[in-house]
Amino acid sequence: MRFVTVRELRSRSADVWRRLAKEPEMVITSNGRPVAILSAVSPAGPEDSLAALRRARALGAVEAMQTQSAAAGRHRISQDAIEAEIVAVRKDRSR
Repeated sequence: MRFVTVRELRSRSADVWRRLAKEPEMVITSNGRPVAILSAVSPAGPEDSLAALRRARALGAVEAMQTQSAAAGRHRISQDAIEAEIVAVRKDRSR
């Protein structure tokens, strides 16, 4: 994966766009830190590219929640405790 600085993107944008055709993803950096990902649009169009990106972000968020839950010991909660929590939340919502 190619890294491109914000300065390079500003000053040599035509070159960056040409390289994007060969390398479908580039990481944009500012002060040495990644700040964005520049990604080529799929042949199907920007909607498909955005949908795929959103799915990947959602999967990453779910994995992070699962890791946090396991670290907090929540993976040991019994099915009965889970169902009791659901009932309590639903009861509270109906008020």
